[in-house]
Amino acid sequence: MNRADLTLGPLSERDHAFYGLVWAGTTLAAQVDRELARVHGLPLSWFEVMLWLNGQREPVAASDLGAKTMLSRSQVSRVVDALAGRGLVARSASASDARSVRIELTEEGRAAFAEADATRRAVLAPVFGDRLDDADIAALETVWRKLKEPKPGPAPDGAR
Repeated sequence: MNRADLTLGPLSERDHAFYGLVWAGTTLAAQVDRELARVHGLPLSWFEVMLWLNGQREPVAASDLGAKTMLSRSQVSRVVDALAGRGLVARSASASDARSVRIELTEEGRAAFAEADATRRAVLAPVFGDRLDDADIAALETVWRKLKEPKPGPAPDGAR
């Protein structure tokens, strides 16, 4: 059997949809990661932290970055160390919590992010943006919104 003959076998529509999401996320992230690293020396994990920082007007706590990104607390710490080493982020002490450090993009970091974001958009255009119309994007937004909703918990005091 050659590689082209491999199949997942019969899948339900739900299983197919799930593995389609996994495939799309993994494939697109890998393409973006390769190009960001090649062109800018920025792995996708670094870009993700910069993406969140770019949207903030004030420095943010590292713990907040860990809660928003798909990275662990230790990964965020390593990424922030690497970005700081390149002068792309700055750390400052928190005015409200002496144990907390706040992080923000430097001007150089904002410029590097803008260039990397243009690369990300260029990589995704032919494999994502140009293939999907406005209705497709709206459908994806509906799906993401539903998947991000908090899981309903049990009713208080056993009430239904």
